Amino acid sequence: MDAVVIRGREDLTVEDRPVPECAPGQVRVRVGYVGICGSDLHYYVDGANGAFVVTEPLVPGHEVSGWIDHDPSGTFAAGSPVTVHPARFGEPRPAIAGAPHLWPGGSYLGSAATTPHTQGAMAAYLLVDAAMVRPLPDTLPVRRAVLAEPLAVALHGVTRADEVVGARVLVCGAGPIGLLAAVAARSRGATTVDVSDVLPEALERAAALGASRVWHVGVDDIPDEEYDVVLECSGAAVAVTAAVSAVRRRGTVVQIGMLPNEPRPVNLAPLVAKELTLRGAFRFLDEMEEAISLLEAHPDLEKVITHEFGPRDAVAAFGMALRSAESAKVVVAFAGTSATEA
Repeated sequence: MDAVVIRGREDLTVEDRPVPECAPGQVRVRVGYVGICGSDLHYYVDGANGAFVVTEPLVPGHEVSGWIDHDPSGTFAAGSPVTVHPARFGEPRPAIAGAPHLWPGGSYLGSAATTPHTQGAMAAYLLVDAAMVRPLPDTLPVRRAVLAEPLAVALHGVTRADEVVGARVLVCGAGPIGLLAAVAARSRGATTVDVSDVLPEALERAAALGASRVWHVGVDDIPDEEYDVVLECSGAAVAVTAAVSAVRRRGTVVQIGMLPNEPRPVNLAPLVAKELTLRGAFRFLDEMEEAISLLEAHPDLEKVITHEFGPRDAVAAFGMALRSAESAKVVVAFAGTSATEA
């Protein structure tokens, strides 16, 4: 089978590997589509994602949709469409008993955070624990369902804001997560959802998906204290400064975009003067079912996928994903339409 493998900085190849066999409790998924995430790009460009360094061959990818190929238990029928929750949770901690995604010792598909590395989904077949499988409705195309994981991340970010019904929301960053965060905020009842970015092409995509207003950073002046909630999705330190300026007094800023694990200059004076709430959002917990429902109900969300490549063109796919002006979500397609897909 084809498998995309990263061995280090800008060292990506496609290998022919044996089709894996199920261990007890596992199912085998025939992979349809895998999205390229920011962490995958870091593994490719830097040979590391933050502190997690590629020290052995790593199959990237944790955004995946496909079909059940083999389930020894018979729980899932062969050919049924699925997506996958990419996390295996770690050791429980009493203080965060209700947040297993934060328990230490867990793993995530396509991650060098563990040794041996946790192999990911960017291969023709994928073995996962049966508990990680999420069935898809027949009315949801498998291609669109590859967005379930990043949409769940966006929904979790909105969850961390507590309440957005009737709120004025600003999303900083119109990359794939930012686009999906805007959708998530609207689905949870926000009155207006504006989006800011440095790239006009990204803002055009946000407008096409229904942003109330778009702000071109560096050209437009975002009003101070205009928003009840700001969802920061860019991961840029300068955007954090802009977020705490744009939010109203006693408003909430949720940091969804990953920041570098190093000191960066950020002006947090308004955090004190306005008594702001600043919260982090890490991956997601159980929002994937809600994400699947949203994807089923809103076919236009497939617009977030801008490019599709075959696995043999994986280097070109990663290159396109790095060009944010040209692309939003780039996917690697391992299988076309299944007989079970409408």
